[in-house]
Amino acid sequence: MHRPVQRAGRAQRLTRILVSAAAVPVMLVAAGCSSDSGSGDDAQKDASAGPGATVPASSAAPTVQPAAYATLPKACSALSKKTLDELIPKGSKSGKSGKLDEPKQRGNCNWTSLDNNGVKGSQFRWLNVALLRFDSDTRGSGDEQAHDYFQKQVSAAQTVTGALDSKSAPVAGTGAEATAVQYGLKKKEGSFKQQTIVARVENVVVTLDYNGAGLAGEKTPDPAALLKAAEKATKEAVAAVAAANGDGGAASTGTPDPAASSKAPSSSGSPSASASKSAAGGTSKTSSKTGSKSASPSESATKKS
Repeated sequence: MHRPVQRAGRAQRLTRILVSAAAVPVMLVAAGCSSDSGSGDDAQKDASAGPGATVPASSAAPTVQPAAYATLPKACSALSKKTLDELIPKGSKSGKSGKLDEPKQRGNCNWTSLDNNGVKGSQFRWLNVALLRFDSDTRGSGDEQAHDYFQKQVSAAQTVTGALDSKSAPVAGTGAEATAVQYGLKKKEGSFKQQTIVARVENVVVTLDYNGAGLAGEKTPDPAALLKAAEKATKEAVAAVAAANGDGGAASTGTPDPAASSKAPSSSGSPSASASKSAAGGTSKTSSKTGSKSASPSESATKKS
C-alpha cells in the first residue's frame, strides 16, 4: 500500500527538476537582454554629449596635400631660342599661343618650320608644347590628378588611329615621370615621324609633340634624331615650370580654389591625335582646346614653294 505513494513522490520530484532545468536558458536570455540594455544606455549617453565632447581622431576629415606649383611659365617662352632653332630651324619665331590660355592653369604654343629646297623637296617640322596645372581640392591632391591625366595622355598617344610601328619607353631625368611614344604616319604629303613625350612634374603635366617629314622627294627624317631633340626640349620645359615657381617650386598657401581647379579639365584632346591631324593638314585637337591652329604641311609647302 505504501509503494504507490513513494512512486508518486519520485515523479513529483523529477518534474520539479525538469522544470528548473528548462528555466535556466530563459534566465540566461534575460540576463543577455539586460546587458544589451546597459550598452544602449551608454550609447545614448555618448550621443547626447555636448559640442565639447572629444571626437576620435579616426573620424576627422582627411587633409589634402597642397599643390606644389602655383603657376605656369608662358608656353611660348618655355623653350630657349637655341632649342627652337634646333627643332624648328625655319620657324623659331613662328610660335602661336592659345587664345584660351590661362596664365596659372594652362598654356599652349605651336611652331611650324618648312625648309624649302626647291626641286629637291622640303623638310617640314611641327612642334607643340602644352602645359596643364592641377590644384588640390575635394577630388584629391594636385599630384594625384596630374598623374591620372598623365596616364590618359600616354594611353591616347599609344592608340592613335593609323599609327605605324608604335613604341613607348620611359624618359629618365624628366620630372616625376615621363614617357615617350614614337610612331609613323603615312600621308599623301609624305611619311611623318611623330614623337610625343608626356611628362609630369608634381601637379603639372607637360605634353610635347614633335613631328617631321621629308616632302616632295626629300628624305624622311631620322626618328632617333627627332626623339633626342624632343627629349631635350621636354626637359627644358619641365625646368621652366620649376623656374616659374622659384627654386624647386612654391607650395600653394591657403585653401585651394575649387573654381580655379574646375577650369583644368580631367582630360583633353590627345596630343598625338593632334599631331596626326597636323600631319594630315587639319586642325589639332590640342590647339583647338586653346584656340590656336597648327599649320598644315601641305599648305606651308604650297605657300613657300
